[in-house]
Amino acid sequence: MTALPVRLIEVVGRRRPTPMTCRITFGGPDLADFAFIPDQQVKLCFPPTGAAVPRLPAPTPDGDPLPWYREYLAMPEHERPRMRGYTVRAHRADEGVIDVDFALRSDAGPATRWARDARVGDVVGMVGPSPIFARSRPLSASIAAGGLLLLAGDESALPGIGTLIETLPARTRALALIEVADRAEEQRFETHGEVTVRWLHRGETPPGTGGSLLDALRAAEFPPERTVAWLAAEAAVARGMRGHLVAERGMAGSAVEFAGYWRAGRTQDDAPTAADLADARARAADARTR
Repeated sequence: MTALPVRLIEVVGRRRPTPMTCRITFGGPDLADFAFIPDQQVKLCFPPTGAAVPRLPAPTPDGDPLPWYREYLAMPEHERPRMRGYTVRAHRADEGVIDVDFALRSDAGPATRWARDARVGDVVGMVGPSPIFARSRPLSASIAAGGLLLLAGDESALPGIGTLIETLPARTRALALIEVADRAEEQRFETHGEVTVRWLHRGETPPGTGGSLLDALRAAEFPPERTVAWLAAEAAVARGMRGHLVAERGMAGSAVEFAGYWRAGRTQDDAPTAADLADARARAADARTR
């Protein structure tokens, strides 16, 4: 099995595609062998206070992330980098760089604070993508003839939604329901697919607390038996959307990928709740039947 990739990457550029999105471009020799696929998850490791470069355990040769993670947790707290999950938004192999989008929410955590202050030359660690969790085939390949790819999420899901839309084969149909603060946060996607994007503006409603995504999903018309769904948002919102598709629309769990990319009132450092653990069990059961 391929070794778990553990890299050091550095900031080579940054821009703001929307007022509340910071897109940081990373480069460095460690990205020379990077291979891109849509909706690709990695862990970014930010240096602790006072350190310029994060110290990371050596990669595991068999690709299993669990031994690496145990060694990471065993590091003294003042030396251990803060680790957060992100989706690679773009890869330009000819330049040897990747883009990662950071949502600049008001309840800024360590990753958001780092992104706001990041400068060219700053270094972070990148762990993954893990071969263990890689998709065996593109999500679009699971869509039945004449079927639909259903995408739904908030700002945290935009990088994943963007890469999935932009890599759709010609004539593949997709419907995307995306909640953002307002019109200024909308993004454009170039695609060969036949894609309908419905932007949902929550206005002053705090992220993760309104019902616009679930309401839009309930109102959407699509053939459940010929639809593959990808859902990502605040954990309770993603859970509710999956529940609607499986319990009310009759979709098989194996046809619905869902993830809670963040948790209202909690950080990634907080322990999982009973609902989080139930979600993990559901994802594992669904994956076994795909």
